[in-house]
Amino acid sequence: MGTLGSLRTKAVATAAAVGSLALVVGCSSGDDSVTGGGKKDGKVVITMGLYGVMGLKETGLLEQYEKENPNVDIKAEVAGDEQTYYTALQTRLAAGKGLKDIQGIEIGRAKEITETQADKFADFSDVPDTDHFLPWKESQISTGDGKVLGLGTDIGPMAVCYRKDYFEKAGLPTDREEVAELWEGDWKKYVEAGRTFKKGFKGDGVAYMDAASGLFNAMVYGHPEQYYDEQGELIYDRNPAVKEAWNLAADAAEDGLTAKLRQFQPGWDPGLANGTFATAVCPAWMLSHISEKAGEANKGKWDVARAPKGANWGGSFLGVVEKSPVKEEAKKLVAWLTAPEQQAHIFKEIGNIPSSREALESDGVRNAESEYFSNAPIGRIFGAAAQEIPAKQVLGRKDGAIKETFSQGLTLIEQQGTSRDEAWKTTGERIEKAVG
Repeated sequence: MGTLGSLRTKAVATAAAVGSLALVVGCSSGDDSVTGGGKKDGKVVITMGLYGVMGLKETGLLEQYEKENPNVDIKAEVAGDEQTYYTALQTRLAAGKGLKDIQGIEIGRAKEITETQADKFADFSDVPDTDHFLPWKESQISTGDGKVLGLGTDIGPMAVCYRKDYFEKAGLPTDREEVAELWEGDWKKYVEAGRTFKKGFKGDGVAYMDAASGLFNAMVYGHPEQYYDEQGELIYDRNPAVKEAWNLAADAAEDGLTAKLRQFQPGWDPGLANGTFATAVCPAWMLSHISEKAGEANKGKWDVARAPKGANWGGSFLGVVEKSPVKEEAKKLVAWLTAPEQQAHIFKEIGNIPSSREALESDGVRNAESEYFSNAPIGRIFGAAAQEIPAKQVLGRKDGAIKETFSQGLTLIEQQGTSRDEAWKTTGERIEKAVG
């Protein structure tokens, strides 16, 4: 069976170190050329702009490609924060210079890219052997006229990560199957389990969940329509799915079930290290971050259980800039990096779930376990969750910005005691400004 061990921890640490440098260097390039790549000293130089822990650099795939293709030199910059990365990418796209040959694209930005920047990216519709992707993945990065602006890396099927020791202390079951049964089929049951946890846990300084926004995102992303409808109209303020998620997340906040720590924001990492919360709604790609920040002291205390309902939170693409002087070579690299074998390799090393159907069905993915998370069968858990993701997901131009604004709105309830109605009003005003 595959295991996720020390290399994943090393990968995340490496990404964080490289990311810190990239934020200083990579996002403030003074390069006047369209891209940083080209042909030099008899070699094809391909530049890449990435973010977070996409696994391409951290798991040795770029080095492997260079060994198999001695005439290729890959230079990748990894920004730790996607928001900072995307802001810089928008600036460079507008200026038409300073771009990398290959740019990472997060799912929340895909619609904006396809609708407003299609002419800046190369078309992958002519690339052979790409029918291994989940069909809905390609549609997310396709334009109305059939242009495909990139190939998929990972997807974000959902689970719930939980602390077994805390559950035991609160009188709740610790076996992952029994834990999943606590909230099977309904996120309301997940919150109700939190109320039971709060009553049963003897001690201070431990909340049931990390943040109301994590619950909100998991619920919203389980629906085909979220913030926009198929005509591109904003519907967040009248979509019952969004209002239901808001109210349940607000219930959790008002009932004192959260640690008031937004995921990936200041305080969350120390919360993992210090064990200040018992659960976190976790897409597959989040496991590597949790294991790194919670550290060796908490290894074996965490486990993974099925989420109440299927959803897709996150996932990325790799696109190639149209004016890249090494466009065809860059497209070839992207096709190789997103092939089933490479996606399965990334999953084995750091847990990012493949967007390739063939990779998902491979033994290496299906049978994988996480040593850190109590040997949880993450291949089976997240593989099954991937099958529950709605086949049709309507993306909107400002999905990323809207998601961030809703998270900020729920923080008003958690940290400032703002009423849910007032926080909803403030959030709506901020969204209107964000979407222009």
